[in-house]
Formats: sequence, C-alpha cells, structure tokens
Amino acid sequence: MLIFFSILAILLIAVLFYMQQPIFGKAPEGRRLERMKQSKNFRDGKFNNRSFTPNLTKGYSMAGVMYDFFFKKVPGKIPSVLVPSVKTDLHTLPSDSNLLVWFGHSSYYLQINGLKILVDPVFSGNASPIPGTTKAFAGTNEYGVQDVPELDYLLISHDHYDHLDYATVTALQPKVKKLITGLGVGSHLEYWGYAPEHIIELDWEDSIRLSDGSILHALPARHFSGRTFTRNNTLWLSFLLETNSSKIYLGGDSGYDTHFAEIGKRFGSIDLAILENGQYNKAWQAIHCLPEEVLIAARDLNAKKVLPVHSSKFSLALHSWDEPLIELHRLNETYQVNLLTPRIGELVNLNSEEHAFTHWWKQ
Repeated sequence: MLIFFSILAILLIAVLFYMQQPIFGKAPEGRRLERMKQSKNFRDGKFNNRSFTPNLTKGYSMAGVMYDFFFKKVPGKIPSVLVPSVKTDLHTLPSDSNLLVWFGHSSYYLQINGLKILVDPVFSGNASPIPGTTKAFAGTNEYGVQDVPELDYLLISHDHYDHLDYATVTALQPKVKKLITGLGVGSHLEYWGYAPEHIIELDWEDSIRLSDGSILHALPARHFSGRTFTRNNTLWLSFLLETNSSKIYLGGDSGYDTHFAEIGKRFGSIDLAILENGQYNKAWQAIHCLPEEVLIAARDLNAKKVLPVHSSKFSLALHSWDEPLIELHRLNETYQVNLLTPRIGELVNLNSEEHAFTHWWKQ
C-alpha cells in the first residue's frame, strides 16, 4: 500500500510539474475576470450554454467512453495512405479576390473585401498538449506559419487544443494585426506574448466593425472550453462575417440546438456556412453535431452553400477518418444541401456559384 501511494504521489507531482508549461495557458484574473462576471452567460463561476448540455448523452458513462477510446478497434481510424492536398501560394493571391483555403480540421484562410483572415490555425501537427499523441494524418500538415501572409485578423473560436494551438499562434504573433476571440481567452494570449491592445474579446451577441467596414458578429455555440481540468472558464463562439456583399457563418464547434434557427431568422439567407462535421459520437452529441444534424443546421441557417470542416486531419473520435464526408454525402441525397468539399489547400472562389470539387476521400 505504501509503495502504491508513493507511486501515485510521484505521478501526481510529475503531472503538476508538467502542467506548468506555457502550452496550458493561464486562467483569467483581475479586470478580465471582472468583465467575464458581467456577462449574462457567466453563472456560478463559469460560462454556460443556453440549453442544458450534459457532458455525456443519457445512457453513456465516462468509464465506458474511456474504455472504448483506449481499447476499441476502429477500422480506418487513421488513413492508410497520404491524404491528398494542394499547395497554394497564399502570398501571391490577388488582393482583390474573395476566396477561402481550408487546411484540414477547422483551420482555414479567408480573403474577402481585401481583408486577410485566419481562423483556428493548427500547423504544429499535433492537437494535444502531449507531444505525439494526436498527430496530423500523413499529407495533411503541408502548411506552416511561413505560408501565411500578414493577417488583418486572427479569429479563435475557443481555447481547445485543436483550435487554439500554442506553437502556431505564438509563431504567428508578428504577422497578426488584431486577434478576435471569446471572453477570457485573451488571458492565454497575453501570457504567450500578445499585446493587450491587439486582442479583442467578445461575448455572445457582441458585434464589431472591421477595418474595411464589414461587421463581425460573435454568436452562440453549444460547446465548452478549457485547457486544463477546469472547464468553461473561457467563452466559446461562432461568428458571422457580414460584408457589403455576403454573409459567411463561421460555426466553430457546436452541438445541434435552437441557435442555428435563431441565427437564420436574424440574418436571413447566409451565403456560406462553415460547419463542423467530424469527431462526433452519440455519447457527446450535445457538443458536436452528428452528420444529419449538420444538414439540419444548414437548413436552419438558410445557407446557400456549406463547407464541412472538423475532419480529415486529426482522429479525436471513434469513427473512420473518412466517415464524416461519406455519411454527409449519403444523407445529403435527401437534404440536397449545396456542399463544398475542397481538398486541403484547394482554392474556393467565394464569388463563384459553380464548384466542381471531387470526392477526393474516395481516391
């Protein structure tokens, strides 16, 4: 018994020591924490979803989920061949072109109305605080910080490791004019070297005018946050970018809920909705949409086109790497949503009504 507790104490000390590294960020305090407390979405010491959001769906247990995660065999969980990608030179793109380039998972570059915007970049090849544990699939990590031009705005939807990557955002810092994120997330960023005047933290329903006159709306999502054992001490967001000619919804991570229909009603027709479709499981359905819910959300949003993301780069759930796109297309035979499925790095022309992307995951 003495040996057992000694080993346990050593492991605990090792974990606590390891968690002092900068990658884990810093909890909000001082004026930042006081501002968070003024939010109607902050109650009982944490941020809350608008609907009841259980950690696990009824009928599932944490022990069962953890057992499956570590021991269940999932065919095709990691692709056996290189995931196809295209290397586009972002530095030479015409400044007056409206386009999007997806980097896999939830990272993408937007160029619109002359603005250069990067969303949730993860270029380090790892979506975990433990090196080598959640590695990018072969062929999916061909872009790095050096490939990104100077940015007008860096948008971070929330502080999970597969969206807020320490190595990437610290390396990007000299290229970023302004960083926009949810309440509390700025605490990590200041700790990592970002100047306070370069960080804009928003609450749900906040709106700001960007340098070209476009409006960026911070909107709800049904998810959670946290980089340590403390959950929901920073806010998670979706965004809607409203320019003089289009409306683009940047969905972040979210389970299905009424906010999609509310956003659709408020903004009318949305030209492009970027929605997460991947790393789902019925056990955590409250915080990640299943493929059919992605299509229902697209309908709720009145989306003319949908770009499915949150797949094809990291394995964070118990499905094959290509299941999200296979299932989405199968179900879409009923829903008939206009899906955009570019390869990683392939240019998406936002001004075009016609797109001819292949089912590259079958190849």
